[in-house]
Amino acid sequence: MTIANVHLLLTGNELMTGDIVDSNSAMIAQQCKGIGIKISRKVTLADDLDLLAEEIKHLTKDADVLIINGGLGPTTDDLTAQALALATQRSLKQHPIALAHLETWCQQRNAHLGKANLKQALLPEDCEIIANRVGSAVGFSLVLNGCQILCTPGVPSELNIMLEEEIIPSLASQSNFTAEMDITRLQLFGIGESTLQSMLVENFPDWPKEVEVGFRASSPLIELKLTIEKNEHLPIKIFLIKKIKALLNDHIIEEIKDKPYSLAELVLQLCQQKHLKITTAESCTGGLIASDITKVSGSSSSFEAGFVTYSNKMKSKLLHVDEKILEQHGAVSEQTVRAMAEGALAIAEADLVIAVSGIAGPGGGSAEKPVGSVWIAWGSKDKIYSKYFCIKANRENFQRTVAARSLDLIRRLLIESNQTPLYF
Repeated sequence: MTIANVHLLLTGNELMTGDIVDSNSAMIAQQCKGIGIKISRKVTLADDLDLLAEEIKHLTKDADVLIINGGLGPTTDDLTAQALALATQRSLKQHPIALAHLETWCQQRNAHLGKANLKQALLPEDCEIIANRVGSAVGFSLVLNGCQILCTPGVPSELNIMLEEEIIPSLASQSNFTAEMDITRLQLFGIGESTLQSMLVENFPDWPKEVEVGFRASSPLIELKLTIEKNEHLPIKIFLIKKIKALLNDHIIEEIKDKPYSLAELVLQLCQQKHLKITTAESCTGGLIASDITKVSGSSSSFEAGFVTYSNKMKSKLLHVDEKILEQHGAVSEQTVRAMAEGALAIAEADLVIAVSGIAGPGGGSAEKPVGSVWIAWGSKDKIYSKYFCIKANRENFQRTVAARSLDLIRRLLIESNQTPLYF
């Protein structure tokens, strides 16, 4: 069997109003793609019985598989079973397997099986059950217009288990999947998605059709994904990856093997490999860089102290920044941020340092130092580097960008990079 067209129908008023952000469709698409199946159409509808029934009939006309997500719960707005019964002109009946599942689920939790929960056992006649070992509602399946319809729960944790244990293995066994798909994921920082695409178009005008390219922005990082569907195309992909790495150089922070790492995780890995300790001196970011670092398990082996010195008084008192420097050059200046770095290095007895001082806004700027101005200093006891940026963003994004660039600059120092970042 060839599964060419897979459609996805998501249900729920919360999805339509934005009260819930749809992550389930991404989960379904990712797991399907792992067996060579792509979602060709996705539709989201509110909890409306007639609309759902009509859309089910419409989507099944040119699909091999329709996955319906959501609407399996016990409340009156959970309408998937009713909509499927209406679309297939079947009656709703109490399914013995679904009922037994509900009874067991309630017994395990010492809960009463009430009338509302019993609704989850009322399913379209002759449907097949899809097991749900964690939730109260089973999934179920029917065929309409030659299309296999799979009804799944909206709770992400339940959906994930059902996909992994039931649906994906079933679809893989029905399709001509040969497990040849090969994916390479490159994690990048310091280059925008549109700039990246333009660079690839310019440098690879004859991009081979055998290699699919994809982008995923997850601020502050970008993922570049190269996919082939047949092993015979692997040499083409390997050649492209070699050329891309030469083009993007140290903007590639890692080739993702399992889960992507954050900039802080990568910096800490490098510090631990080199047996180095790092400290921070922050003003405009308010401790965000230190927070990113200490989110990482085991960070204490390389990070012992960080300093948040928001006022000039604290810059002098805690980091020993000379008051004359602050009076003459101001808090947002190269002289001040370098003095902050030197002070933090000495007090924390660290090997590496990041220091930042800027104007996050929305107020506080001037013609000479507009909102978004920031000085970053980074380096070691041997040499401190410094750079001015003007980052036009709201306060939160300004702080996040400053923190990310600071971590990237210390990462580049640790890998002894001689490439100038594109954000310079």
